[in-house]
Amino acid sequence: MTFRSSTTTARTSSEVRAVARTQTLLQGQNGIGTVRRTTLPGGLRVVTESLPSVRSATFGIWVQVGSRDETPTLNGATHYLEHLLFKGTAKRSALDISSAIDAVGGEMNAFTAKEYTCYYARVLDTDLPLAIDVVCDMLTGSLIEAEDVDAERGVILEEIAMTEDDPGDCVHDLFSKTMFGDTPLGRPVLGTVDTVNALDRARIARFYKKHYDPTHLVVAAAGNVDHDTVVRQVSRAFEKAGALSRTDAVPVAPREGRRDLRTAGRVDLLDRKTEQAHVVLGMPGLSRTDERRWALGVLSTALGGGMSSRLFQEVREKRGLAYSVYSYTSGFADCGLFGVYAGCRPSQVHDVLKICRDGLDQIASEGLSDEEIGRAVGQLSGSTVLGLEDTGALMNRIGKSELCWGTQMSVDDMLARIAAVTPDDVRAVARDVLGQRPSLSVIGPLKDKQADRLDEAVS
Repeated sequence: MTFRSSTTTARTSSEVRAVARTQTLLQGQNGIGTVRRTTLPGGLRVVTESLPSVRSATFGIWVQVGSRDETPTLNGATHYLEHLLFKGTAKRSALDISSAIDAVGGEMNAFTAKEYTCYYARVLDTDLPLAIDVVCDMLTGSLIEAEDVDAERGVILEEIAMTEDDPGDCVHDLFSKTMFGDTPLGRPVLGTVDTVNALDRARIARFYKKHYDPTHLVVAAAGNVDHDTVVRQVSRAFEKAGALSRTDAVPVAPREGRRDLRTAGRVDLLDRKTEQAHVVLGMPGLSRTDERRWALGVLSTALGGGMSSRLFQEVREKRGLAYSVYSYTSGFADCGLFGVYAGCRPSQVHDVLKICRDGLDQIASEGLSDEEIGRAVGQLSGSTVLGLEDTGALMNRIGKSELCWGTQMSVDDMLARIAAVTPDDVRAVARDVLGQRPSLSVIGPLKDKQADRLDEAVS
């Protein structure tokens, strides 16, 4: 399947550039860190961040479609499609796609999330034209052959089995189900064995045609890149597929979500013969546009974001009850999650849950100390900068920002927002979020009496 227009022929590159709209979103010093956006005919957005001091570049295409856009019978279609786009186009076979990037020492991969999908390649700066051509060809010219659908089904079923064999990973899928129930946000990104087995070529091809329109795409490149050159190369690749013929098309707005999905006080136990019990205790969090998310990030860091965090000290260092214990936040378009994870011996699960629940309640009512908040601000600031020290991370930042917020924020602005968080801000968000009644997900071999007591953690 390719993007084709039966009524309009592809325009020349000069014609495309004549109507393209380019903006400088962030102005760096001496060109370093400058972020520019060009909107091409057809509604395709191209954003770049220049970092001339490096010798690499990462190129990616973000798609505003994720498992949240699936009906119950299509659960897993977005991830299935992600696999199939690597299986071949009219121009390249699956081997041609992988060998082209391997031959220059590059990396290529993709990932599917609840609300978006991303395909990317990281290469030397001199090989960026190749990466652009290969990734754009995959996105616009995938054949989605029936035999590839059948062959890849087995691979995806193995991926589902691999996830289910890792209870520390699987428990987070269970927690989403606990919190959101049988809704798109509550269903697994990979789908289930039944839904994957039921998907066929025709249904996946329709899903591709519906969601992989240029108006739903953001092209992002970061590293030693020249914006105008990237725009020309992307334009050429999409023009060949007939994807830029709609002159009236405009990019879709950032996702707003459908409704605020919330639940509380639920307990889900998945009985597995594992060596550890894996638990997630949590509650509704904040959406990714909520201004309080900066304070919530500081709160999560202080609570369970490192070796000096309160939960790590209480659960692991003082009592030796768990090897891994941490807190985390997930923000969606209209809602979010806040969770605390721990893996421990089944006999210790109630002790761990009591410490975690008591800790959440105490912070909700009393807040954190100024010292804890100050340390968390510093830790979050440092990890934010260190996490953006490669071109892949930069591409992810500008691509996701364009797709999910429609704006760009510089690293300095991000650090300023974190530094501006006050102890009162953290205490207020702690009352709002941690003061809610939690829900609980558990995977492990709990005995009947242990299982019967799980309600204590959410009462």
